[in-house]
Order: sequence, then C-alpha cells, then structure tokens
Amino acid sequence: MNQSTNKLTIGFSPCPNDCFIFDAMIHNKIDTEGLSFDLVMEDVESLNQKAFRGELDITKLSFHAFLYLTDKYNLLNAGSALGNNCGPLLIAKKEISLNDVNAINNYSIAIPGKYTTANFLLSLAFPSAINKREIIFSKIEDTVISGEVDLGLIIHENRFTYEQKGLKKIIDLGEWWETETNLPIPLGGIVIRKNISDEIIQKINRVLKKSVEYAFENPKSSLSYIKEHAQEMSEEVIYKHIDLYVNKYSIDLGEKGHKAVDMMFDKARKTGLMKQ
Repeated sequence: MNQSTNKLTIGFSPCPNDCFIFDAMIHNKIDTEGLSFDLVMEDVESLNQKAFRGELDITKLSFHAFLYLTDKYNLLNAGSALGNNCGPLLIAKKEISLNDVNAINNYSIAIPGKYTTANFLLSLAFPSAINKREIIFSKIEDTVISGEVDLGLIIHENRFTYEQKGLKKIIDLGEWWETETNLPIPLGGIVIRKNISDEIIQKINRVLKKSVEYAFENPKSSLSYIKEHAQEMSEEVIYKHIDLYVNKYSIDLGEKGHKAVDMMFDKARKTGLMKQ
C-alpha cells in the first residue's frame, strides 16, 4: 500500500459476481473515502497463490486458502460469497452412483485448484480421492469431455452449462455441506493485509459494503463491466450467476456467516486437511 496516497492493490476475479460487487468502488460510483485502487484481475486460484506470496493489499480468495493465511490477512465483513444451493458440482460423462465410492476414489478428477473451497469440500466428502489434476475452472468441462480425466469439479457459471454439454452430475458438494452442517457454504471471502492500519481496514469495510449495496440498488449499472469480462456468457447466465453468489452475506457476513467460516476451520483441524 502507498500510505501517502491511500492507494491499495486489490485483486478479484473476472466472474460476474466479483465484477458486480466491486464495480461501484472501482469506478467511483460511490464515495471511496479518499481510497483508490490498483486492480489485479485473475482467476481465484491465481489470486490464492498471490495471497500466499503476500502480493496484494486486498484480495478475493477461497476460504480454503484463508485457512493457511490468517497470519497475513484479516477477513473483511463485506464482499464474501456464501450461500445455499451454490456449491461445487462433481460431474462426469456417464452416470455414477454415489454408492460406488471406490470408483470415485480411483477416478482421475480435474479440480479448479488445490486451495479452492471446491477442493476442500471434495476432500471432506471423499478423503481417499487423491488422483487430482489442477485445471483452470473454465477448462474443466472440456477436459472431462475429451476423456483426459474421468471426473470434473466445476464451479462458477459452469453449473449452468454442464448439462447442455451432455455431462452428468454425480454430487452437489454444496448440498452435502449443508446437510452435514446446516450452514451456508463458505466459498470465497475478501481479505486485507494485517499490516494495514485499523483506520484503513474499517474504511475498506465501509466502502466495500457500500459498493455491494449500490450494486443491489442499481443492478444494471455494472452490466457493461461484467460483459467486458464475461464475453461468452449470456445475460441470463450472468444474472443467474450473480443471484447464486451475491446475497445478504456479501453485504455483511453476520453471525451465521462467521459461524460457517468457523465450522470450516473446525472441520479442517479435525480431519487433518490443513496439513495437505
């Protein structure tokens, strides 16, 4: 951070939900309280890796990655992606019964990144499924279709497109998490470096919350920005995506949101997943 100008580096993904959330603060549609931003836009696993290297002042990351980064970053109350019926899906070219756990454990699986929450949930549900290949999330469907891998773990807008490509859902890991915990799924959060002053952290929390509220009040305002980064996505899919991942927890995590994140930490410790 450049302390003299209050300019911070900020990272988020080109996905519709992030563009929707950050548009107002990035484009000065709201009062940013004297703050300005240098933007880095990359897929979430790339942002996870940047967070491990401590490269960004503020960044979107997977809650799975945050498990390992609490010494470097604090979680902000605004901007998170938590919710119900919005989890990652395990898919294949053919129907596979969940009763055939041994088959699932032995299949090769394309995952969107080691430190994604999707991979964390997969590891919780199928701890013996270790034949994994890291593939950028947007390429996973094609990797399954081509036969390079047996199964794919899909996130983001791919949950709206896999059926059109003839792929089959094996399990919705979001539904699995909700059944296990009765809590929303903590997918991704917004974090800020611990060495930034409390005054700036509180300012960022306020500005980010205002940005989300502005987006809800003016849902078409960010559409051109979203389309710029989601050129192959129809407007219908764009808004389905936003509806899925942006909600009350994006304005403020609240008690239930924090409880879901705490549950994730608890399960990571109890199962030993934080050692992986």
